[in-house]
Amino acid sequence: MGTPLDTAPQHGPRPLPLFLSMLRSETLNDPDRRTRALAGLRAYQDAPRLPATPMPDAVARDGRIVLRDYGGTGRPVVVIPSLINPPFVLDLAPDNSLLRWLAGQGLRVLLVDWTTPVPGDRAMDLGDHAQVVARLCATLDEPPLLVGYCLGGTIALAAAASVPVAGIALIATPWRFDGFGDAGRAAIADVWTAAQPTAERLGLLPMELLQSMFWQIDPARTVEKFVQFADLDPVAPAGQAFVALEDWANGGAPIPYAAARELFDDLFDADLPGRERWCVDGRIVASRPPVPMVEFVAENDRIVPAASAIGLPDRRIVPAGHVGMIVGRRGRSVLWEPLAHWLSGVPRSREQPNP
Repeated sequence: MGTPLDTAPQHGPRPLPLFLSMLRSETLNDPDRRTRALAGLRAYQDAPRLPATPMPDAVARDGRIVLRDYGGTGRPVVVIPSLINPPFVLDLAPDNSLLRWLAGQGLRVLLVDWTTPVPGDRAMDLGDHAQVVARLCATLDEPPLLVGYCLGGTIALAAAASVPVAGIALIATPWRFDGFGDAGRAAIADVWTAAQPTAERLGLLPMELLQSMFWQIDPARTVEKFVQFADLDPVAPAGQAFVALEDWANGGAPIPYAAARELFDDLFDADLPGRERWCVDGRIVASRPPVPMVEFVAENDRIVPAASAIGLPDRRIVPAGHVGMIVGRRGRSVLWEPLAHWLSGVPRSREQPNP
């Protein structure tokens, strides 16, 4: 089994040895499924890649973090991606880009790009990332609407405590971390306990360690998608969509040690946001700041359970998964269009609440 994989291009999954170990375990009593999974893995690694869509130029910078302008006219909308996995899931392909589509809906769309941290960023925690977002927002001509995806939504709420914003839309955003359940939080704690010494020495938490945590959520499904890919034509649209999405899932940058420590100790373990005790820049971060807010919750989310959402009065249940709501074939109808309608409907106000 090792020879063909050893010579394959290393597009992922990352870390490959851990994936292969999980594959062996999941297919222990099903050699045919193992064969198909390995065939799907080889097909994925060997598949041709379309040229990456260039990201727009930066219009503002704060250290290594930049604000990229996706164009459009109208009021500014600042989109904040998760720290985990790169932001291009929001701009996956020219014909499957939430950001570019929103820019055509009478909105000026800007993306926070975290770029790649270095060991010198080790002391930058989640609150520091939120403060950078706040400073970038302050460079705009008017208070923006914030759109936060996954952990980016959690950071958006912290940023809104420090800068005037016109409204906040949360997409698959965790807030009540006890909603991950006791078993899920225990598994996450075990991963962090094992990874913490290495992350502290490096000053960064490598993406491979985060990936191993996600795989443990549903190892059977992680293997099954490669079983299914064995039956697809890698150059057909469905095959290319799988390749692009899998490359995204395996393409994340590390996160600074302090951000990782805060994420696992203060959020997952202590659930400080859910208990209204999360403090950033000397202030408790409010789950319901005095601005218009909406949350879009994925009905079939295996990464951020629906139970971890805030539970806002304006809560939209989206019949999709965590990633499918962004790039799935129904994404435009179940998320993109309702989100654009909400953003366009937030009234402008001359008076903005003081943070």
